[in-house]
Amino acid sequence: MTGSIVTDLEQQVRDDETVGAERPHALTSILGPAFVAAVAYVDPGNVAANITSGARYGYLLVWVLVLANAMSVLIQYQSAKLGIVTGKSLPQILGERLGKAGRIAFFVQAEIIAIATDLAEVIGGAIALNLLFGLPMFLGGCIIGVVSTGLLLFQGGKAHRVFEKMIIGLLLVITFGFVAGLVIDPPSAGDVISGLVPRFTTPDSVLMASSILGATVMPHAIYLHSTLVNDHYSAGREKPSIKRLLTGSKVDVVWALLLAGTVNLALLVLAAHSLFGVTGTDTIEGAQQAIVRILGSGIGVVFSIGLLASSLSSTAVGTYAGSQIAKGLLHYELPMWLCRVITLVPALLVLWFSSNPTMALIVGQVVLSLGIPFAIIPLMRYTRSAEIMGSWRDGLGKHLLCIAVGAVIICLNVVLVYLTLTGQA
Repeated sequence: MTGSIVTDLEQQVRDDETVGAERPHALTSILGPAFVAAVAYVDPGNVAANITSGARYGYLLVWVLVLANAMSVLIQYQSAKLGIVTGKSLPQILGERLGKAGRIAFFVQAEIIAIATDLAEVIGGAIALNLLFGLPMFLGGCIIGVVSTGLLLFQGGKAHRVFEKMIIGLLLVITFGFVAGLVIDPPSAGDVISGLVPRFTTPDSVLMASSILGATVMPHAIYLHSTLVNDHYSAGREKPSIKRLLTGSKVDVVWALLLAGTVNLALLVLAAHSLFGVTGTDTIEGAQQAIVRILGSGIGVVFSIGLLASSLSSTAVGTYAGSQIAKGLLHYELPMWLCRVITLVPALLVLWFSSNPTMALIVGQVVLSLGIPFAIIPLMRYTRSAEIMGSWRDGLGKHLLCIAVGAVIICLNVVLVYLTLTGQA
């Protein structure tokens, strides 16, 4: 079996190189998948985690955010590489190599992660609609669910490029909405640089670091990116060579996550500079009200619009990821509406019963952090496998770097679990 897979890959490489030599493809035609995946890195969970961090600890955890974004560049490229070389998604490959019990268990944990993801996204959108139009939170959550489901009608097939363009358009709105405050009241460069020194001050700051990590390195984005690079050409469009696709994917990932990282850093720095020490900023609503008081109502409205765009785009992408995870692990394609209902209902229940939705949003990011190892460990194994990747498998140096990244994430999670169980976090 191993020899057959490698032989097929080598033949594909020769065919791809021939096609690539005869029919060059513009780099711009390759770009797009990483920008869709990057939406997961600027969802309302990021807003809550970064604003809470900046308001509580100032610039203390800037280094965590920068480190997490650097790790996400490597991890997202690895996911794209796996999809490009194999033509399959990470959940598909997992589904082929796990037994029935293993597939079901893996799906259950992935579904818990999907629910935690949608929790953040729907709550964030409900908060945005409440801030903009005064709508009740539960009604706002229902509206977010309906509109985001509408976006999913464009996912897959010939309309997939339209889906990509809509998500990228929302990403640009998010960027403007969350960076505008820094333009009005820019922080000191020295203060920001001081936050690059790795350190913690309290057990609670470790919990917040884990929340930032869970909001930045998103498990469902890792699963999804390996699908997006193939769905980009799903309407019968001819693919460039593997070599060309990998080169384009590097550019795609770096630019997309540079944009997402800039948005996240802007949120944390805005809170550290303008909201540090201000009471009532431990919720998104309180932070927005403080922004209005300090920077003006215009910036407050722009911030709320960015939050709304963040919710709509990220919840659509999250449901898309959930459907692909189910398809790969269960060997059955669940209807998109069912995937939407599974993750939407818990979020609506939280909106109905919770007195502090922002805190539920923060806890959701911690759950996401705990799910990261389940995504990156198989990814590291498969991209190193000669059976799966053939001549495109990772070299030893890159594999060791991936192990180091995984070790940092897992160690932080172990500390988080310990602090939580001992009541210190």
